[in-house]
Amino acid sequence: MNTKLILLLILGLDALMLIFQIDELSISYNEALLLGGDFSFLQLIIKSSISVFGQNDFALRFPMIVLHILSAILLYKISAKYLHVERNRLWLLLVFVLLPGVMSSAIIVNSAGIILFGLLLFVYLYENYPISFIYPLLILYMFVDGNFVYLFMALVLFFIYKKERQLLLFGIALLLSSLFIYGIDMHGSPRGYFLNTLGLYAAIFTPIIFVYLFYVLYRRYLTKDMDTLWFIAATALVFSLLLSFRQRIGVEFFAPYLILALPLIGQTFESSYRVRLNIFRKKYRLAFVISLALLFTNSSAVFFNKHLYHLLEEPKKHFSYNLHVAKELSRELKKRDINCVDTNIKMSKRLEFYGVTKCNNYLLEENYINSTNLDSVTISYKNRLVYSANVTKININ
Repeated sequence: MNTKLILLLILGLDALMLIFQIDELSISYNEALLLGGDFSFLQLIIKSSISVFGQNDFALRFPMIVLHILSAILLYKISAKYLHVERNRLWLLLVFVLLPGVMSSAIIVNSAGIILFGLLLFVYLYENYPISFIYPLLILYMFVDGNFVYLFMALVLFFIYKKERQLLLFGIALLLSSLFIYGIDMHGSPRGYFLNTLGLYAAIFTPIIFVYLFYVLYRRYLTKDMDTLWFIAATALVFSLLLSFRQRIGVEFFAPYLILALPLIGQTFESSYRVRLNIFRKKYRLAFVISLALLFTNSSAVFFNKHLYHLLEEPKKHFSYNLHVAKELSRELKKRDINCVDTNIKMSKRLEFYGVTKCNNYLLEENYINSTNLDSVTISYKNRLVYSANVTKININ
C-alpha cells in the first residue's frame, strides 16, 4: 500500500476516534478554571474556538486535536533523519498516536498539548532552517507557557556541549527571563515521590517503552551520541526525577519532552534489529509486538473507559471521573426546568459551562446512596450508577 495513503489513514482514524470521544467527556474543573482564569495563550486559543463553534465540548477540545495532528505530522517529518525506511517511520507514528500520554494531551485542555507541539516545531525548524528562524520562535515560547523553561535549560546545556557561544548567551538570557517571569514551583515540605514519578512515566509510555527510553538515553550518553533531541529529553527526565525527591511533580508537563526521544528509540531499535541475524531477531519482534499490544489495550481502555465503572466499587476512583458527569447532570437539571443551582464550587464551575449558573433558588447536594426521592438526580453509565444528588427548592420570601 502507498506510504502516503497509510500515513493519511493513521492520522485520519486517529482524528476521528478523538472527535468521537469528545461527546463522552465533560469539562473538568481545571479546564473550567483555565477558561475563567488569568489570560494565557491556551485560553486565547480555546476562547477563539468557542467564539467560532459556540460554547460546547467540540469547541473546547477541537484545538487540542488539531495541535495533536500537527504534532504527529512534525514527528513523522523529524523521524526521517533517524529512520530512513519509511515503513519504520509509519510504525513510529503509530506508536506515537497510541501512547497514553499523547492521547490524553490530544483531548484534555492543558498545556501538555501546546508544549509537545512547540517542542516538535522547534526541533523541526532547528534541523531544517537557518538559525534566524529560531530566535523569534524561542522568544515567543517564553511568553506562551512557563513550562518551556525546561527547553531553555536543555538548550543552554546543548550549546555548552557544542561550544556555540552566541547561542549559549541567547539561551541563558531566555532561561533567566523565563525564571524571572514564572519561577519554578518548589512547594511544600520535602517528601519523596521518586517511585511515584517513575510509575506515572511508565503509565504514560507503558513500562516496556519507558524502560527502553531510559536505556537509549543512557546508552547515547555513554557513546557521546548526543544531539538536540537527546539533550531536551534527558534534561527534562533528569530534572523531573531530581525534583521528585522533594515534591510531587506534574509529570504530564515533563512527558512531552520525553516523547521527543521517540525517533532516538526508533533509530536504536532499528539498528539493533538490522545488525542481527534473523534467528536472533525474535526477541526484538516479540518486544515490539508486546509493546504494541499494550498500547492498543491502553487506548481501548481510554476510548471505552465508561465500561470500567463496572470493575470499580467506588466510581470516583475511575481515572476519568473528573471528566464525566457534569454534562449529563446539566441535561437532567434542564429537563426539570432548573437552570441554576447552589452546589460545591467544583461542580458549580463545571455546570456553568453548560448553562447551569449559580443561584440560591435550588440546592444540589451530592449523596452516595441511590435515593428513591423524587427530587434526586442520578447519572449512570452502561447501567452503572456513578453519581447521585438531591435537588431541593429553596423558598425565598
